[in-house]
Amino acid sequence: MNPNKTGLALGGLMGLWHLVWGLFVAFGMAQILLDWIYSLHFLNNPFAVQSFNAVVWLTLVVVTAVVGYIFGYVFAVIWNKLH
Repeated sequence: MNPNKTGLALGGLMGLWHLVWGLFVAFGMAQILLDWIYSLHFLNNPFAVQSFNAVVWLTLVVVTAVVGYIFGYVFAVIWNKLH
């Protein structure tokens, strides 16, 4: 397993996930989505979505992509050592 490719794949996936989440927030659909997901689990939603902020959104996407890369890289290194 190539650590760099695994890191890029996981980092890309996590970054994309949070990019989409930011779009839900920007278009006012995030609260509806959260309420629906919590209701599927028979729970009340204790969270309120804040207003959209592009700088916060960009920071979220970059940080989660970097963290995803690190986790993917470390996972592949461990996998290669144990496999």
